[in-house]
Amino acid sequence: MELRQARYFLTLAEECHFGRAAARLHVAQPALSQQIKQLERELGIPLFHRSTRRVELTEAGRHFTGYARTLVTEAERARVHMTELATGRAGRVSLGFIGTATYDVLPRVARTVRAEQPHITLELRGELLSPQLVDGLLTGAYDLAVLRPGAHSEGVSLTPLRTEPLVAVLPANHPLAGETQVSLSALAGEPFVIHPAQPRSAMHDRVLTACARAGFQPPSLVEVGETATLVVLVAAGHGVALVPEAVQSLRLDGVTYVPLAEAENVDLVLGRRTHRNTPAVQQVAEVIQGCAHP
Repeated sequence: MELRQARYFLTLAEECHFGRAAARLHVAQPALSQQIKQLERELGIPLFHRSTRRVELTEAGRHFTGYARTLVTEAERARVHMTELATGRAGRVSLGFIGTATYDVLPRVARTVRAEQPHITLELRGELLSPQLVDGLLTGAYDLAVLRPGAHSEGVSLTPLRTEPLVAVLPANHPLAGETQVSLSALAGEPFVIHPAQPRSAMHDRVLTACARAGFQPPSLVEVGETATLVVLVAAGHGVALVPEAVQSLRLDGVTYVPLAEAENVDLVLGRRTHRNTPAVQQVAEVIQGCAHP
């Protein structure tokens, strides 16, 4: 049985007249009659009583109406869904975020996609490191990743999102916690809580480079993978830290965020595979680019 035959059957069942049904379908009446006869032969049972005056459904025809309507409805649903996939209005997109973008960019993206692209399903992972995200893009674990730029990886393209100033994270009882800004050199001698040292781990190197530019090396480092844990350890008195300004949206008791006197910045980029991106991935990428600005 063909989908066309189901449509012809339903139209004839509604009109109970070959001429009117053929006109609605924009086909010749003999062609309609031929298709209905072929459908009846395939099913092995008459679907219509025919006379010179009227056409009406048989008992089998009345039972078949529900099946035909379901078939046509599901075919239309499939057509609409395929169109949505082709235009990027539907699909499944996996996103990964570095820890320092988890608290401001991720929630904005989730809210915006839900409001503007409700048929796109997001798989979200936050608190990841840039090397994990690059590897995830290459393996296909992530379609898009918000990360820090590092060593170039073939097969991954990067789009700039924003440049953020670094701010100091101090325990609330720190002598400098009440200042409007702090010179980085004033933190010489303090232990630093920092993201781990890994190949292509941007924040670890960026913080140590900023300290070196201020003329010192931290006497000790406490390495943690998650930004939230980093801020908690500062609150607990394990040291001080430098984080991108957007991390201030992570409000925790016991810490103070203080701007630096020096202009120390870090970039945020959007990573994606160079090839094999679906329309839905492109739609979400555009949302991320719009949500990345504070």
